Amino acid sequence: MSPALGALRRISRDRPAPRVPGEHCDLCAQPVADVHGHVVHVEGRALMCACRPCYLLFTGDADQRYRAVPDRYLRFPAVSADGPAFDALDIPVGLAFLFQNSVQERLVAFYPSPAGATESELPLQAWDGVLAAHPELATLRPDVEALLVRRAAPGAAHEGSCHLVPIDVCYELVGTLRQGWRGFDGGSEARAAIAEFFATVDERSVDG
Repeated sequence: MSPALGALRRISRDRPAPRVPGEHCDLCAQPVADVHGHVVHVEGRALMCACRPCYLLFTGDADQRYRAVPDRYLRFPAVSADGPAFDALDIPVGLAFLFQNSVQERLVAFYPSPAGATESELPLQAWDGVLAAHPELATLRPDVEALLVRRAAPGAAHEGSCHLVPIDVCYELVGTLRQGWRGFDGGSEARAAIAEFFATVDERSVDG
């Protein structure tokens, strides 16, 4: 048993269940604030709310079942999401997030849809070509960080962009879009939510 997992079990045993309503830590059942950290259950691909003590148990780089989601935002001004390297990925929509799945030992890609996060069924072997063209993207941490890719359709008001973001942020975007999705392309409410989301991401980002 890892030291972190042993400590987690002691916390779960010693602390009583919360007696107040609201969100709670999925690891030890203690109440958490509205703004709190998350950890990823690597094998189950579950995103779990975490109190600060539990979150800190899994912030290292050790190979373990749970990994804390870091709060890192990077932009890559020199990377063109509309360039030929990303064309080769054959992602079927203009907005997707990609992350390294350490259990499957491969890169996976998801995009928002009315049904939630939908995995791209297309082969992603071309990722090696993307890294060859843009080696700075190799900083992506497995399981807990995602490369958020937004491509520009003809006549779009925005330019293509690439950001490295915490994985939980991507699923928050998916949930927001799912609630407000209208019609085939999401509708005006979804487009406004996307624009607001990317404005926030860009504000938080530093150059990678």
